[in-house]
Amino acid sequence: GSGASFLLRPKWIAFHLLVFTAVVAMIALSFWQLRRLDERQAFNALVTQQIDQPPTPLGQLLVEAGNDPRSIEWRQTVVTGTFLAEQVIWFNRSQDGVAGDNVLSALVADNADTVVINRGFVALGDDVPAAPVGELQILARVRFPPERQRGELTDAIDRSEPLAEVRRIDLDQLADQLPGNVAPVYLDLIDSIPSVRPTDPVPVPPPTLDEGPHLSYAVQWFIFATCVAVGWVLAIRRSLTSRRRAALKDATTWPASEDSAPQ
Repeated sequence: GSGASFLLRPKWIAFHLLVFTAVVAMIALSFWQLRRLDERQAFNALVTQQIDQPPTPLGQLLVEAGNDPRSIEWRQTVVTGTFLAEQVIWFNRSQDGVAGDNVLSALVADNADTVVINRGFVALGDDVPAAPVGELQILARVRFPPERQRGELTDAIDRSEPLAEVRRIDLDQLADQLPGNVAPVYLDLIDSIPSVRPTDPVPVPPPTLDEGPHLSYAVQWFIFATCVAVGWVLAIRRSLTSRRRAALKDATTWPASEDSAPQ
């Protein structure tokens, strides 16, 4: 009733709005983490399904993919050919907590097409080993270059000189300095015949297929939202109780009358 009218005062209205905004934001963050969990689970299922299929010649995979090279990402493939001597450094990479670079080498396949191979990781300060000489049979995972994110830097294009370093893989850009028809995917090297040498770059491992912290984060945000809501209820109850006690004290405190005064 009228005892709760103070809850409509400006300071209390601001408090209600603050609590409401915080609870809505925390619940939204909780559901966002659940959506990220769903995306992660879908990604894990896709990668597992693709990797579990037997290695297939790259030419056959590209025919299967048609106009959608993304559809064969993470498939294992085999390709035979010879590396070009020129290499491109994909810098600002890390592996197992170590900073370094990836080494990109172009393989001219037996069918005369060219494939960009990510030979693996080299730690900062280590020498970049030359590409193996002679014909190799490559076992690798198919990868599709990630799209450039908004605000992400691009590599300067100087047509007079071939690219020696890149911050991201752009196959169209690399194709300008490579011979023949360049495949619309690149490959993460797994192994080769002849075998990868100890001095070669360390092959890039497959992605970690865990679900990450998304579920625990979602639960935490929901708990935070619940705590804020409970705190809001307790603050209102405490204020109501305090005001009732103050009103009761005022109602039971009367000035002494003349009749009751001591003689």
